[in-house]
Amino acid sequence: MTTDEVLAGVGPRLRQLRKEREVTLAALSETTGISVSTLSRLESGLRRPSLELLLPIARAHHVALDELVGAAPSGDPRVRSRPIVRHGRTYWPLTRQPGGLQAFKVLIPQGSEEPDPRTHEGYEWLYVLSGRLRFVLGDHDMVLGAGEAAEFDTRLPHWFGSTGEGPVEFLSLFGPQGERMHVRARPAARS
Repeated sequence: MTTDEVLAGVGPRLRQLRKEREVTLAALSETTGISVSTLSRLESGLRRPSLELLLPIARAHHVALDELVGAAPSGDPRVRSRPIVRHGRTYWPLTRQPGGLQAFKVLIPQGSEEPDPRTHEGYEWLYVLSGRLRFVLGDHDMVLGAGEAAEFDTRLPHWFGSTGEGPVEFLSLFGPQGERMHVRARPAARS
């Protein structure tokens, strides 16, 4: 659908929405601050819609802007990826876009490997779903159980594997250096 076709459909949608809600042009004008004549021209297609006009109308009707412009629904959000097997470990990519933050579900089978810590640019967060994960980070050699998480700078030597007691399954979020997985808090008020 071309831009002109999308814009041509806005007027009839505006009129239909207003009539469904039993709102007069005068009442909508009062709520939005847009003149009655401008609203009428928008609905009849004689005025080209703009964000400046559509945003207050969307707010007045309590609808998303997408609904006013008839935007095509987004594609299927489900990620359908094929597992990747490397060195006996299975990785399921959980993100579709290359670059930036990447998410994986990882399955490490039962076994005993000698830790071989590596370093690389980035920042990683992991969460153990099931089993016990042996996690070596710098001088620390620890075991994380189901429900435990770790967050670390991947420039530190690190390695993870099975404890030898059974398989382990975990989620891993990895981002380039400086992209951390934590939620950002609102900035403190300036003094």
